[in-house]
Amino acid sequence: MATRGAATAAAASIIWKHRRNFSLRSHHFNPRIIPTGLKYQVRAIQGASTDSVTPLKNRDELKPRNWKIKMLYDGDCPLCMREVNMLRERNEKYGTINFVDISSNDYSPEENQGLDYKTVMGQIHAIQSDGNVVVGVEAFRRLYEEVGLGWVYTITKFEPIGKIADAVYDVWAKYRLQVTGRPSLEAILEARKKDKVETCGESKECKM
Repeated sequence: MATRGAATAAAASIIWKHRRNFSLRSHHFNPRIIPTGLKYQVRAIQGASTDSVTPLKNRDELKPRNWKIKMLYDGDCPLCMREVNMLRERNEKYGTINFVDISSNDYSPEENQGLDYKTVMGQIHAIQSDGNVVVGVEAFRRLYEEVGLGWVYTITKFEPIGKIADAVYDVWAKYRLQVTGRPSLEAILEARKKDKVETCGESKECKM
């Protein structure tokens, strides 16, 4: 019994020391023991905790080298951005669309066939790589074709479907600001003008 008791005490002592050493080691975490494949994940998580979160509408990627069509979109339109984001995701594979946010202070009509903010706010505009400007349903059709979804708008190539689609889109374009709970175009233009004056002062670099 004495021998068994001594053995039990010795075993308990060893277990206690082992747990104590393990506890101390766990408080002094050594990243070198992380499997190689996990080190990159840890770094990514650490980076994510410090990087600022940028709204998706402001994440305009670098201009694709071989873009075939430029989409001029209103980044302040919540419903519009759903479609823009879908096309942007598809474009990661194709790289054929150059996205340009007309609501950005950096938007330049001179770089976009002279199309100013007010004009582009009236309806969707797209610019092909050869400089040709397309609007309305045709613009959507060309954009969708460039990311492998041309079949969605194929039917609009035929009459009378094409005219009906154009008429429906025209109604949407006319009332989209009201539908999405935004001010009138006149109020938006006035606010942008005021913002330009406050931000740019007398600078000639700022453009409408």
